[in-house]
Amino acid sequence: MANPSQNARVLSGMRPTGQLHLGNYHGALKNWVDLQYQYECYFFVADWHALTTGYEDTSKLEENVWEVVIDWLAAGLNPGACTIFLQSRVPEHAELHLLLSMITPLGWLERVPTYKDQQEQLREKDLATYGFLGYPLLQSADILLYRPKYIPVGEDQIAHVEITREVARRFNHLYGREPDFEAKAEKAVKNLGAKNAALYRELRRAFQEQGDATALDKARSFLEKNGRLTLADRERLLGYLEGTGRSILPEPDAMLTATPKVPGLDGRKMSKSYANTITLREDPDQVAKKLKTMQTDPARVRRTDPGDPEKCPVFDLHRMYSPPDVQQWAANGCRTAGIGCLECKKPIVDAVVAEVTTFRARAQEYVEQPELVRGIVAEGCEKARETARETMNDVREAMGLAYR
Repeated sequence: MANPSQNARVLSGMRPTGQLHLGNYHGALKNWVDLQYQYECYFFVADWHALTTGYEDTSKLEENVWEVVIDWLAAGLNPGACTIFLQSRVPEHAELHLLLSMITPLGWLERVPTYKDQQEQLREKDLATYGFLGYPLLQSADILLYRPKYIPVGEDQIAHVEITREVARRFNHLYGREPDFEAKAEKAVKNLGAKNAALYRELRRAFQEQGDATALDKARSFLEKNGRLTLADRERLLGYLEGTGRSILPEPDAMLTATPKVPGLDGRKMSKSYANTITLREDPDQVAKKLKTMQTDPARVRRTDPGDPEKCPVFDLHRMYSPPDVQQWAANGCRTAGIGCLECKKPIVDAVVAEVTTFRARAQEYVEQPELVRGIVAEGCEKARETARETMNDVREAMGLAYR
């Protein structure tokens, strides 16, 4: 029996900020590598989003885009298992953003938590722009264009998925009832084939006439697993089943993912804006040097001072890289001052250097084959455009823009 998750679509993206660091890898990319074999995955480089805060200098943008793609491939994203593409190569992102901007209340954008937070954190930049205010809506367009089931996010990003759901709900409320909805739904039922059509009608009748919730669940599951249906027909049949209209832009669900705390060299969250990162392709000797000088528990001023591993950023790395017995050794040694900080760091240095060394070798293969990388992206962009065109055809028709 097929795994139903294989029919569900997942979408995520990253801004191109150049070579990725350990925080990017463990916070998102590692999870993507696992997801690509469980779902139909679309991963995009959000190069237009890079302009919302970095519009004044785009000299490194192209270089940064390719650096990100190389790191994705070196990390294990497989173009045979997922779709890798560039946001700006799929102009339908801009079209859907424009159309959604016509119906989205201004207050929805102003209340997004990260709007004022980023303005405060990036006070040196002029962010009083239309693009910066509207970037959450561009994110919503990025998502809704592919009609995914799930968006993998950490807890701090749930607000962005929620505004996307609200925008989809508003769009469907305004435009979701097709004039010939029933006729198109009936045609979709017939396309199921005689046996499946009879099952669908039986389940629909049981739900609508008797309120049988089990029948509703069975019908939903049946439609999700039916590989013969187009996405548009599946949405029509779901709406026909539930007695509503068609959900042209389905509301995505947040897929909460475990995002380990990846500390930077100064103890704060690893981030390029803090200049405290270790990149995935960094020179191994430089990696070792950085880790040896990494901040530890400030209470351990002298070698003989006991410390608290819960207050030491190095111990967060032990949680990510060390087996339980080494974690226990490090924790006990810290609390009793039985080991010094340099000794505690040694297993981390060895583990991170080994990881970076392997990663550098994989990435170098792609660095030496730029045409291969560009070919992978070109193919992904074309596939993404095909999906995006389907959505936009439905959106234009729903909004009365499909002139004939």
